[in-house]
Amino acid sequence: AKEHAQMLKTVRPGDKIITSGGVVASVITVKEKTLTVRSADAKFEITKSAIAEITERGGESGQS
Repeated sequence: AKEHAQMLKTVRPGDKIITSGGVVASVITVKEKTLTVRSADAKFEITKSAIAEITERGGESGQS
């Protein structure tokens, strides 16, 4: 749980994420408790706690 909380603090625009519901998306903006993400042609806002993993850091390769 501590690792997940730390990961949520480090998410930033440009990161590629997978939500707990299985949606693969790119982070556009980060707010205190929510993120605006884009997946395919859809743009939507999710809570930070919905992030299952960060697959790629903005420009850097991650754990994919």
